[in-house]
Amino acid sequence: MNPEHLELLVTRVMPYGKYKGRLIADLPGHYLNWFASQGFPPGEIGRLLALMHEIDHNGLKSLIEPLRKR
Repeated sequence: MNPEHLELLVTRVMPYGKYKGRLIADLPGHYLNWFASQGFPPGEIGRLLALMHEIDHNGLKSLIEPLRKR
């Protein structure tokens, strides 16, 4: 897991869809699960959504909490 990618989760916002404007780290689990079942979009946003899905699915949100305080 790349530390820079974790940092992006708390700085990048969702560029489209129902949760447009919300931080990737703040997307609800059901939304991330939907992407996982339908396929993640290409590019950086897809990689970040996939990473956030793994973090959320495995109960590892505590990994990104310290990054929010920066």
